[in-house]
Amino acid sequence: MSRKKLDELGVSAFCESMAMMIQAGIATDEAISLLQSDREIGSGVLEQGLAVMKTQVDEGRGLAAAMKESGIFPDYALQMTEAGESSGRLEDTLFRLAAYYKDQKTIAEKLHNAITYPAAMLVLIIAVLAVLLVLVLPAFRDVYNSLTGSLSVSSYSYVRWAFVFCWAALILMVLIALALIVGLHFWNNGKRDQVERILRRNKTCAAILENMGMFRFTSALSIFLASGEMQDDAVLKSIPMAACEPVEEKLKRCARRMEEGHSFAQAAYDEELFEPIYGRMLLAGERSGNLENVLDRLTGLLEENCSNLVERLIGTVDPLLSGVLMVTVGLSLLSVMLPLIGMMNSIG
Repeated sequence: MSRKKLDELGVSAFCESMAMMIQAGIATDEAISLLQSDREIGSGVLEQGLAVMKTQVDEGRGLAAAMKESGIFPDYALQMTEAGESSGRLEDTLFRLAAYYKDQKTIAEKLHNAITYPAAMLVLIIAVLAVLLVLVLPAFRDVYNSLTGSLSVSSYSYVRWAFVFCWAALILMVLIALALIVGLHFWNNGKRDQVERILRRNKTCAAILENMGMFRFTSALSIFLASGEMQDDAVLKSIPMAACEPVEEKLKRCARRMEEGHSFAQAAYDEELFEPIYGRMLLAGERSGNLENVLDRLTGLLEENCSNLVERLIGTVDPLLSGVLMVTVGLSLLSVMLPLIGMMNSIG
């Protein structure tokens, strides 16, 4: 039976709660019962899933199998939980999954805000231009038409230029808004690759997409390694998690180098997968046996860098749209005021 999936925060809360109870020595069936009685963590989706999970674990099935049967968890969480169970590192895997989905939610919210504010500004600009074209400028035009004899032709031409300028700005803003709507439609309907190809033409957008891809990859690799996967298998299984074509191409080249006998850190350094300083961090971490810790550190740095790039993009787009609004309104009002000034001068 198909059920609604938990969102990222719901998955994070569940994994963290389960990890803490397992860490405290509570059995899986008892932990699920405690979550069922915990109204703070409960939601409609989770409560239904927990009821199914309780039945499954009472029948002797493992946590991963029970989670799968509930139908509310993403495939990645199921795969990681199963790997953690089989390797005896379930607690650590659940903690890492909790952090991973929490970070995913944070980045998703920042990207949502990066789109929402410019979209709201576009709507505002379109509304202001529409008011100018429908109400303000026609009113001035009618007044000046009735007083044409007292105005020079050159003064009255300013009003016509105001119409031309507003119409041009309105058409441009509408086209941009339509492009955003079409892009979001494609993104949400399985055509994400096409949208990303267009976005990658902008350096800042390309950097954001690649940083997000690397963040997802390092997070997945860290969790796979923590769950007991061999390094080669962990890298291969983590590549699809990047969900970014340029990043996946680099990772596949790294995987081919690993097939030739190189370690992941050496392959990543040779292929310049990370910045040189991060590449050396990986090499040092691998040689000292602390690769997982270094990957955790890299994941945090990539998340921070991605956030900075999103804020930089917002810092560029916001003033640009605000400037378009102010310039459009200012020039339009100036255009209709100049004939008024000419009229006053002719009267004086």
